[in-house]
Amino acid sequence: MYPSSCVAVSKKQQGVSLPNLLVWSGAIVILAIFGMRLIPSYIEFNAVKQTLITLANSPELRDANPREIRMAFDKRAAIDNIESVNGSDVIVDKQGGRLSLSTSYTISKPLFANFSLLIDFDATSD
Repeated sequence: MYPSSCVAVSKKQQGVSLPNLLVWSGAIVILAIFGMRLIPSYIEFNAVKQTLITLANSPELRDANPREIRMAFDKRAAIDNIESVNGSDVIVDKQGGRLSLSTSYTISKPLFANFSLLIDFDATSD
């Protein structure tokens, strides 16, 4: 009889096989590519939304005409590095002394080969 310390205990192998590693690595790479393409668009959308909110709440622009408001948007867009929206894309609506600004735009980001991501954004100052 063998002492208990010498008895071989069979263990199930643990770990990741090469095919599983390749599949998971591929999935992570694809998600990273999507993230690197999408995140800048959403950062720019946040900048557009913040600019619209700032301009709508600005006391200097309460009595301004739509042309002046669009020019003010263009100036802020240049500072905030907004390239997808121009002042001419901004819809100005004044109701009861309250200024409401909105815009809608689409961004197409190339992914790889002939695949692109198409993203629609609607930003308002409300």
